[in-house]
Amino acid sequence: MAIHIVNEANRCLNCKKPMCQQGCPVHTPIPQVIQLFKENRLMEAGEILFNNNPMSAVCSIVCNHEKQCAGNCIRGRKDTPVHFSSIENYISEMYLDRMKVVKPAPKDKKVAVIGCGPAGMTVAITLAMQGYPVTIFEWKGKIGGLLQYGIPEFRLHKGLLDIYQERMEEMGITIRTNTTIGSVLMINELFRDGYASIFIGTGAELPRTLGIEGESLGNVLFGLNYLANPKGHKLGERIAVIGMGNAAMDVARTALRNGTRYVKMYARSKHVTASSHEIQYAELDGAEFVYGMQIQKITEKGPVFKRSIFDENDNVIGCEDELILEEADSTIISISQVPRAKLARTTEGLELTDRGLLKVDENYMTTRPGVFGAGDVITGAKTVVHAVDGAKKAAAAMVQYMEG
Repeated sequence: MAIHIVNEANRCLNCKKPMCQQGCPVHTPIPQVIQLFKENRLMEAGEILFNNNPMSAVCSIVCNHEKQCAGNCIRGRKDTPVHFSSIENYISEMYLDRMKVVKPAPKDKKVAVIGCGPAGMTVAITLAMQGYPVTIFEWKGKIGGLLQYGIPEFRLHKGLLDIYQERMEEMGITIRTNTTIGSVLMINELFRDGYASIFIGTGAELPRTLGIEGESLGNVLFGLNYLANPKGHKLGERIAVIGMGNAAMDVARTALRNGTRYVKMYARSKHVTASSHEIQYAELDGAEFVYGMQIQKITEKGPVFKRSIFDENDNVIGCEDELILEEADSTIISISQVPRAKLARTTEGLELTDRGLLKVDENYMTTRPGVFGAGDVITGAKTVVHAVDGAKKAAAAMVQYMEG
């Protein structure tokens, strides 16, 4: 055990009103977990973490902690906040590796889960632990969704997902990979075959386009497509990355690990969505940041920008007239993701919002009775922990619906 984890636990003030817990979207009972850790009751701490958030082992790595637990830590007001994520990761991975799955008495109502990303995994685990037989339908060859295909190995080791799959199968969850619902199999067939409720957690796995000239050129890629198979692309020595979110940082760092020598990242504004520590990692790896550049088109020689004009508060209020070519061997667009609409468009009764998201009510039920949804497919691209939060609520609503 790294000594700094013990030191971090000892720094916790055990606040009566834990702001760190309030800052967590799933309200992880942080002081309780830290106290159990200090008492060497790690399996108890791990069980609490897992029951509260089945994806705790993942969230401890990929969450934006500086805006959640660490960002709300009282110590952080005058000192360095307690880095609970390090403690959580140690406990969660240990618990996931050692946990003994105890199957409850089986229920007579079975559940179908479409999509095996964070939301689908959370719903499947939550309902399986209550005794519901669960079958997951995943259109790709491996589980995890964007955890598998959108986050590089150096940030999230994929062996962790293999352990998740083992535990899920021990719970009695059936996982059908390479199976798409909405083409050969439809939701109607799932109801026909006796599923009492259906959950849609297909995420947001389509890259958002810019809608500008040059996106179809041979030296242009979308960030998600690149991250899914970085060794399958020859980018050249100099690349341009459009966007400065966390995914864009992953793109830049991955490229620098796969033969690219120079990476420039471009943002329209001075305010970017990536967390400060992800920006620092990318900078350490060698990425260069250029702010205030509005993309106009992409050419075979590189992207073309106009320089942004800012007001006194650094808000973008326009752009200059001059066109600026930034030479690059390849350009990668990484600005966000959107959900696939095929399932909704091929299923009678499912409706989408004006943003192309799956429409649900306050109980996470879609416009088709018995079909529920949560995660990025209803919110747009957000973090893993936000998907978990919605999925937990959807699972509770599914139980209420099935038990009537």
